[in-house]
Amino acid sequence: MALIKTIRGFTPKFGKDCYLADNATIIGDVIMGDQCSVWFNAVVRGDVHYIRIGNKVNIQDGAVVHCTYQTAPTTIGNNVSIAHKAIVHGCTIEDNVLIGMNAIVMDNARIGKNSIIAAGAVVLENTVVEPGSVYAGIPAKKIKDISQELTSDLLERISNNYVKYAGWYNEEIP
Repeated sequence: MALIKTIRGFTPKFGKDCYLADNATIIGDVIMGDQCSVWFNAVVRGDVHYIRIGNKVNIQDGAVVHCTYQTAPTTIGNNVSIAHKAIVHGCTIEDNVLIGMNAIVMDNARIGKNSIIAAGAVVLENTVVEPGSVYAGIPAKKIKDISQELTSDLLERISNNYVKYAGWYNEEIP
């Protein structure tokens, strides 16, 4: 069973049909929407500020979602995929976004809707990622625009797949 911990009087709250892996950790002032999943060894730590997560968000294996004390909460929109070992810290991620494997998004960054942060990219503090774009590199820079159709198809497919995968695990619960 996932570690769900109350701290400073805040207990995480979950929407309907969420899946939390056995060794996922969710702490403090976290409110998660419907059909979300937090996978193996992922940490969502709302101990120093709040974390708000929309619907159909998947936080994949080894990812960390955190914030900065009193200055930078974390807000994640709908249909967001935070890939394996990514770090999302004190930032805003709008709807329909993919944060690639091992990517880092720093404090007060804003990731526009229908965007992709490439694997291994480092989005520095206060960076504003344009909607419908791909950012890559260290530090992350815009490398191209992507069509609404491509991002909607790709990002919705990933979100829907993670809802499906979570269903496989929920079926196994006695």
